[in-house]
Amino acid sequence: MGSIYRKKATNGIKHNRHCKCALPLKAIFTFVSSHLKAPDLKKMAPKLVFVLPIVLLGWAFQAILRPPPTKLCGSPGGPPLTSPRIKLRDGRYLAYRADGVQKEKARYKIITVHAFDSTKDIPLPVSKELVEELGIYLLAFDRAGYGESDPNPKRDIKSEALDIEELADQLELGQKFFVLGASMGGYSVWGCLQYIPHRLAGAALVVPVINYWWPSFPAELSRQAFKKLVVPEQRTLWIAHNVPSLLYMWMTQKWLPSSAASMHHPEIFSKHDMEVLQKMMAMPRTIENKSRQQGTYESIHRDLFVAFGSWEFDPMNITNPFPQNEGSVHIWQGYEDRLVLVELQRYISQKLPWIKYHEVPEGGHMFMLVDGWTDRILKALLVGEEPSAV
Repeated sequence: MGSIYRKKATNGIKHNRHCKCALPLKAIFTFVSSHLKAPDLKKMAPKLVFVLPIVLLGWAFQAILRPPPTKLCGSPGGPPLTSPRIKLRDGRYLAYRADGVQKEKARYKIITVHAFDSTKDIPLPVSKELVEELGIYLLAFDRAGYGESDPNPKRDIKSEALDIEELADQLELGQKFFVLGASMGGYSVWGCLQYIPHRLAGAALVVPVINYWWPSFPAELSRQAFKKLVVPEQRTLWIAHNVPSLLYMWMTQKWLPSSAASMHHPEIFSKHDMEVLQKMMAMPRTIENKSRQQGTYESIHRDLFVAFGSWEFDPMNITNPFPQNEGSVHIWQGYEDRLVLVELQRYISQKLPWIKYHEVPEGGHMFMLVDGWTDRILKALLVGEEPSAV
């Protein structure tokens, strides 16, 4: 609406460029007083009393819906830049962090994709012994809008996959590389399997996010699984899918609890998850989580409506990228996971029998963070070693 008044003044109303609302209140009264005579004003008074509150309410509602500007890293007043970055084709910058053995000496090169409300700086809990033994080069990056990577207002499943491909090309990882995505980072890996399968040497999805509206899910199965989520999460995901324009208002209002995941509500954690959290809290904190430092809208909010919006493809229609067994794809799922439910993950593995499905009986959503599980996941992905504990 505001764009109409940016072009030029019409009907004697001049646009006030300093006002954020579409039509300043002063302009309304200027228009009314200059175009109507006193008798007309008297006749219109009852209507104005009715209309003006609605107009004012609309402005207030619009202000609530509109997220604040993003605080870009390196901009005046924005967070500082501390990481190396590449410049993408569309002009955005993508921050990354390399770990493991030197790239030139590596036998295996893995791009890791971080979870919801996280960043590249949260290290993958893999042992140094395994990294040295197998010769693993690990490349983590901040997904768009997170950490020190520029936001992408057009972010979707495909753009995430293409960001990964361009990161691999600019850092010269070679024609083939592995990808590993955890939780919300799983949708980026699904994007890689759909859009750049020819670039993959293998893929692992660890408790990958599931969209309850994927067409291949039987309606009753999806409905039953959805109802098992805590109520605030149900509301949030429903809004993210059906009315994403209201998501910012919903996530920032104070009257009702919104996303249980973003608020780290205790109900979303299984018994095993709580044990993992206790172990992590006992460790010294050396890394600050800067996931939201550029703003919540382009990080966690956009993550929600990309993951739970309408996808351009159904993952259960993806074809096997390794028909000659030259690579492998794995899904790892905790049986006790309360965020990503095992029933739907099992259904996906049945629809895609070429995926190697691993279910951890006592595992929750965070099982890979402790007890050597990341080592087992990497061994299965890289050398085909089946973990005995599964």
